[in-house]
Amino acid sequence: MHWTDRRERYREIIAGDACIHPGSVYDAISARIAEQLGFEIGMFAGSVASLTVLGAPDLIVLTLTEFAAQAYRINRAGKLPLMVDADHGYGNALNVMRTVQELETAGVAALSIEDTLLPRAFGEKQPAVISLEEGVGKMRAALAAREDKTLVVIGRTSSPSITGLADGIRRLKAYEATGVDALFIAGGLTRSDLDAIAAEVNIPLMLGGVSSDLQDKDYLASRGVRVALQGHQPFAAAVKATYDTLKALREGTKPSALQGIASSELMAKVTREGDYKSWTDQFLT
Repeated sequence: MHWTDRRERYREIIAGDACIHPGSVYDAISARIAEQLGFEIGMFAGSVASLTVLGAPDLIVLTLTEFAAQAYRINRAGKLPLMVDADHGYGNALNVMRTVQELETAGVAALSIEDTLLPRAFGEKQPAVISLEEGVGKMRAALAAREDKTLVVIGRTSSPSITGLADGIRRLKAYEATGVDALFIAGGLTRSDLDAIAAEVNIPLMLGGVSSDLQDKDYLASRGVRVALQGHQPFAAAVKATYDTLKALREGTKPSALQGIASSELMAKVTREGDYKSWTDQFLT
């Protein structure tokens, strides 16, 4: 499949002057729904990947191979530009290079590499970050491994909420200097924090875990934020729906009496039944 077009569309978004919320997706159907509803980009988080693939919490027990395979399934389902949270790149700077190669091949439009110390160290009480030097090395390695220059590489840090705003700005400026295309800040920020960060960096910003006082897209756009995550409620909603449906069936509810079931028309739409019928008519009759 040809991935460059969706990467170019992603670049157009972050080069613009607006802030958007991506659709949180986790499989082929959710990505197709997000695309049909008009989301400009999809977001596949590492935490959601662990839930989807392993049914496990976000403790970095998912492997790169599993993550890349699920990203490919999502990308194959449609043409929605997909950004992914590649965590710490699954190891050191050399592992980051392999991560970029695998995810570029899987068709992602953008990927973030973070400087959190992962997986969790023995005896660790609070999250920690790697040294600035190692973080810079990871960003440089990610850029060196990229072959399609339209692929967006994002430097990510939680340092403002771990080591303080001053260190966070220092890291963001250092990552910007490596040549990454954008910067992602995870963890709680205040408006004054964001104002200070925006005054120091000159490439697009992205936010995760946006607090209520930052839920203003016009304000975010004015500070250079181009993508702001809203959380990953679709997967949690799917879990709730599946749980309730199976529980009702187990307790004796008749299938015909179930509530909240997708109609045959909606199922046909999200599975592209019309396309498959057309292909069947063209090639099997």
